[in-house]
Amino acid sequence: MSSKKVFIIKIAAIVALGGFLLGFDASVISGVVKFIEPEFNLTKIQLGWAVSSITLTAALGMVISGPMSDKYGRRKILKYAAILFTISAIGSALAGTFFWLIVFRMIGGLGVGAALIIAPMYIAEVAPPEKRGQLVSFNQLNIVIGISIAFFTNYFILELGNSEAEWTKTLGFDTWNWRWMLGLEALPAILYYFGLFQIPRSPRWLMTKNKKEEALAVMKQLVSEEEAVLQINAVQKSIKEDKGKQKSKLGDLFKKSMRKVLIIGLIVGIFQQIVGINAVLFYAPMIFEQTGIGTNAAFVQAALVGLTNLGFTILAMLVIDKLGRKPLLIIGMAGIAICLFLLSYGFHDATYSLSKEAIVNLPKEINQEQIVQLQDKVFGSDLEFKTALVSTLGEEMALTYESTLITASAKMNTLLILIGIIGFVGTFAMSIGPVMWVLFSELFPNRIRGLAISFVGLINLTVAFLVQLLFPWELSILGNASTFLLFGLFAVVGFILIWFKVPETKGKSLEELEDLLIK
Repeated sequence: MSSKKVFIIKIAAIVALGGFLLGFDASVISGVVKFIEPEFNLTKIQLGWAVSSITLTAALGMVISGPMSDKYGRRKILKYAAILFTISAIGSALAGTFFWLIVFRMIGGLGVGAALIIAPMYIAEVAPPEKRGQLVSFNQLNIVIGISIAFFTNYFILELGNSEAEWTKTLGFDTWNWRWMLGLEALPAILYYFGLFQIPRSPRWLMTKNKKEEALAVMKQLVSEEEAVLQINAVQKSIKEDKGKQKSKLGDLFKKSMRKVLIIGLIVGIFQQIVGINAVLFYAPMIFEQTGIGTNAAFVQAALVGLTNLGFTILAMLVIDKLGRKPLLIIGMAGIAICLFLLSYGFHDATYSLSKEAIVNLPKEINQEQIVQLQDKVFGSDLEFKTALVSTLGEEMALTYESTLITASAKMNTLLILIGIIGFVGTFAMSIGPVMWVLFSELFPNRIRGLAISFVGLINLTVAFLVQLLFPWELSILGNASTFLLFGLFAVVGFILIWFKVPETKGKSLEELEDLLIK
């Protein structure tokens, strides 16, 4: 492998560490929700807010960081993001109230928003066209590695909390488990900050600031001298053609010439989230507990989801520059729809019933005289069962022991549910998960790229916020089966729109794509 290839991979790996922090920060909450719900006595909407608040400020961070990166540079904004991740991790771990937990989670969201768009943008601007899809996908790979590590560290901390070892009790792994889960992120965040000092400034950004010599010097580290000159000249030509135009502003996105790429960006951005991927990733233990397998097993299966996400993202990276973007999107959306319908069927077919033996083995805190009223009664849905629990035990007791009672009563095909979730995550990870960010980095012209990606990314995160906020409420109102059926119908609509509207972009330089797509 040539020294130039090694250098490109090195800087892509360092920049993509922002994706790791993004994935970890966003999904570590999956293990936290079970513990903060009773500790802070949260409603379902408050629980959804604990998960989704980070996405709300991520949207704000995205809006701010895109234009800021155009003005101050990609690298500098990523350094600020690393600082925000560190503050968020430490503050969330030490939060004494629900209010302060949300405040520090939202601070982390600003870092998420910046890393979400600046990292792939930077990589796209330094990567050669034939490797751009793979290298930009490296950021998505780091996101899913972060998600996977969060699942595993959550499980590991849970196990330490159950340990009889004296040192685990001294460090509070039993009583402060969720605080440890949140605080661990500070370590990679600090490493990321110092790692960013080892990467150069983006050559395309340098050209927009009339720093041709520095841009050429950076480009020569990435490609041959001859190719570096050609690429810099192409960028200079593109900038010169835009020079007479006014400074990019939001209104430029809605001009007729931008209509095609904006529609493509919105289609991919909306349907990446509206199919419910973050509901599954961020509430994985909760979903698995709904199948009746218990808390520890639910955390194990959540870790399996993380591994699936990782494996299929690697697969996408290996084939994205060979198969292309559109085939992966079409195959993936079809698989997503099938798996969501499978999940809906699995939960629809479930029944819930407490046997005499199950009631005897329940925690002593549950009033036996009350719960025995439900003995041997068969409920045809999770909604019916949960409603009966509330009316029998009272809302507070039913909420506190909901997962225990579902574990004792649920009768369903847990293997079918596991296959549905694993299949859903896998098909997402090999398609619209990484492909969306590759397309975002390719679709928009140089002069407006930061602003454009900020806008479509804002729409993407707005949808993600609503999905995460409403998911616990949807489960409590619609039930498991109807919620996943709704996500599946969205996937079908996304499949149709992608088939007819999204073009292929592989193998073309950013300047060539601008000529083709901007009319």
